[in-house]
Amino acid sequence: MLHLCCHVVRNLGAKGSLGKGGSLAWKQWCAPAVPVSASRAAWRALQGSAARAKDNIIIMGPPGAGKTTVGKIISCKLGLPFIDIDDDILEKTWNMTVADKLSEIGGEKFIEEEGKVLLHFSANESVVSLTGSNPMHTAGMQRVKQGGIVVYLDVNTEDIIQRLSKMKVTRIVGQGPGVSMREILRYRQQFYEKWYDTRVLCGAGETVDEMVEKVLKALQRYQDSESETFVSTRSNLLDKDGSDTDPKFFSDVVIEGLAPDGGLYVPRSGLLKLTPGEWLRMVDMSFPERSQVLLENCIHPADIPASELNQMLNKAYADNFACPRIAPVRHLKRNQYVQELFHGPTASFKDLALQLMPQLFAYCLPQTCNYLVLVATSGDTGSAVLNGFNNLNEVERQRIAVLAFFPEEGVSPIQKLQMTSFKEGNVKAIGIKSDFDYCQNVIKQMFCNSKLTGYLAVEYGTVLSTANSINWARLLPQVVYHSSAYLDLVRQGVIAFGDPIDVCIPTGNFGNMLSAVYAKRMGIPIRKFICASNQNNVLTDFIRTGEYDLRNRQLSLSNSPAIDILKSSNLERYIFHISDGDWQLVKELFSQLDREQYFKIPNALLERIRTDCLAGWCSEEECLSAIRHVHSATGYILDTHTAVAKVVADRLQDRTCPVVISSTAHHAKFAPTVLQALKFQDATGSPLDQLSLLSSLGSQPPMHAALLKSLRGSEKQKHKVCVANFDSLSDEVENVIQDSFLKAY
Repeated sequence: MLHLCCHVVRNLGAKGSLGKGGSLAWKQWCAPAVPVSASRAAWRALQGSAARAKDNIIIMGPPGAGKTTVGKIISCKLGLPFIDIDDDILEKTWNMTVADKLSEIGGEKFIEEEGKVLLHFSANESVVSLTGSNPMHTAGMQRVKQGGIVVYLDVNTEDIIQRLSKMKVTRIVGQGPGVSMREILRYRQQFYEKWYDTRVLCGAGETVDEMVEKVLKALQRYQDSESETFVSTRSNLLDKDGSDTDPKFFSDVVIEGLAPDGGLYVPRSGLLKLTPGEWLRMVDMSFPERSQVLLENCIHPADIPASELNQMLNKAYADNFACPRIAPVRHLKRNQYVQELFHGPTASFKDLALQLMPQLFAYCLPQTCNYLVLVATSGDTGSAVLNGFNNLNEVERQRIAVLAFFPEEGVSPIQKLQMTSFKEGNVKAIGIKSDFDYCQNVIKQMFCNSKLTGYLAVEYGTVLSTANSINWARLLPQVVYHSSAYLDLVRQGVIAFGDPIDVCIPTGNFGNMLSAVYAKRMGIPIRKFICASNQNNVLTDFIRTGEYDLRNRQLSLSNSPAIDILKSSNLERYIFHISDGDWQLVKELFSQLDREQYFKIPNALLERIRTDCLAGWCSEEECLSAIRHVHSATGYILDTHTAVAKVVADRLQDRTCPVVISSTAHHAKFAPTVLQALKFQDATGSPLDQLSLLSSLGSQPPMHAALLKSLRGSEKQKHKVCVANFDSLSDEVENVIQDSFLKAY
C-alpha cells in the first residue's frame, strides 16, 4: 500500500506537488494566502472559537468509507506519519486482534473499551484513521478532537454496503439482531455529525483519488480561514498589492447588514459549485440535512462551526413548521408545480430564512455592545423577523432588539395583526403613513447617517443592523429551498438530475429571485428565471428594456402587497454579478437612480439578463381569476402572490420542462381577497371569521394552525402609527433602545 501511495505522489504533477521530497508539513501547505488580521483574531477570542492550527488530520467515517486507504495516501502526499487506530493502537494495546476482542466482550462493552484506549492516545502532526465506532464514545472523541482537525468522510450508503459485502463484513459494532446494515449506518450518522470539523461529501461511485482530492481541498479551506471575504457592490476594497484593505468575513457582514458605502455585501469569490454526484447525495436528505450541506459550503467554519450550525438548523426547522418536509413541492396541473414555502410559524416564505438568521446573528455578535435590528417590511418580513428574534434565549434578547417599519395602509389586515401582536420584550412594529419604499429608504438613511449612528453608539452602546434581504445572512438560507425544490422533483421521479426546470417567482425586492440565481450558480440546472410582478411592474419593464425608470411612477396598492415595491434592493447584487463584479458601474447606476430616479444598463448586460430571465405582470382581475379557476379545477387555493406567478407562468413558460412556482404565503393571510375571488357574497366579519369560512371549504392546503393561534386575542390591540418623517422615526429608534436595553442594566 505504501508503494501505491508514493506512486500517486510522484504522478501528481505541478498542481499536487509539495516540492522536493513532498515533506512539507501540512500546516505549511495549508497556510493562508492572506495574513490573519488582528480584528479577526480578536473576534475568534470573543467567540471562544479561535482558529488555531491543529496538529493532526483525523479521518472519521463509517466502516467501509475508505478511511484507511484515503488516510495513507494523504499521509504520503503531506509527508506525515500515518496511524491506524485499529492496527496501530487498539491491537497493540490489547495484544489481540480487534475481531477477537469484539468476540470476547461484545459490542456495547467494546465501544467502552476502545474509548478508554483513546483517552490515552497522543500524536503530533500525523494522519489518524479512526475506527467506525470511535465517535460513539464521547470522552474518547473529545480527547482526539483536541489534537487535530476531524474530517468526516460522508460516503454514499450503497457504496459502503457494497464495500462491506466485498470484505465479507455482515455485522458492525452496535448492530443488534434484526437491525439492517442501512439502519445501523443511519443510526451512526448522528455521532459522526457531532464531531466533525469539516465534511467531505462523496458522490456515488467516487474513486479513491477523487476522495483524496476532496479531503485536501477541505483541509486547505478549513485552515485558510482568511480567504473567504466579502466585498461591497459599490467599491473594490483592495490595496494596490491586491490585498483587502479591510477584509470582511461572514461574521462581519451578518452584523453590519449594509456596507458602509451603501452597497450590498457579496462573496468575493462567489459560491462554491457542487458536483452532480454531491447534489445526488442530497436527494434523499431531509430539508435540515440539505441545509447543513449547502450552508457549510457557504459559511466558513471559522465563522460558524459545523456543530453549531447543526444545532441552529435543528432549532430553526423543528416542530415550528407544520409540514415535516418544510418546503414541499406539489403538482398543480400539467407541467406546473408549487413549492409551498408557507408552513413556518408566520405562514410566509420569510420564515425559511428568519427562523435561522437570528441565531446566526446572535452567534456572531461581539459581547461589547447592543444591537438594534431595523426592518422595513411590506408585510411578511415583519412578522417573520419579529417571531424569529423573539424566539432567541433570554440572554440574547437582552442584547438584541428589533424595530419593524411597515406601511400602515400597505399590508393586509391579517399581516398587520401578526406584526402588532408583539407588544412586549425585544421586538416592536410601527406603522408608517407612507409606502414600503419610504420605509426601506429611511432605514438606509439611518445607516448612512453618521451623526445618528455615532450618537446611538456613544450614548447607548448600540449598533444598528438589518434583517431585510439586503443582509447576506437573510438571503443565503433562501438558496436552500430553491435547491431543495429541484431535488424533490428528482426524488419524485419527475426529472433526472441534469434535466432543466424553470422557476417562476412573485417578487418585488428581487431577493427571492436572486437566491434562485445563486442556486443555479451552485449547480442546480435552472433554465429560466421568470419574474412575476403585479401592476407595480418596474422589474418587468427593466428586464424587458434595461431601463429602471421610477420617474412619475407611483406605487399602487394591490391585492398582493408583499410585491408592492418600486425600489428593488437586491437588483443591485444581480447587476454586480452579471457585470462580472463591475462595482464602478453598479455605483454609477444606483447613484444615478438616487439622483434622477432612472438608469439604463448597457445593451451587453441586457442581453445577459434576457438569456436568463423572463418577466411579466398580472392585473388585479387576472389575479382573482387565477385563484378562482385553480380552485375550481384542482381544489387548491392559491394566495394572491402565488396567483400572480401562476398567471405569468401561464403566459411566458413554454411547457417544455417543469416550472416550479414559488408559493410565498398561505392564502389565509389574504382571506378577504381570496374569499372575493372564490365568489363568497358575505366575506365580512373579523379575520378569524374569514379564516373559519375558508377552513370550512376543506380545500388544500389546509388552514394554517399557527396563523390562527397568533391572531386569537390580537384583533382589538392598538399599535403606534407615525408620520413619514426622518426625525420622528429616529426618535422612535431611540425610544426602542431605551425600552429594550436600559432596563437590562
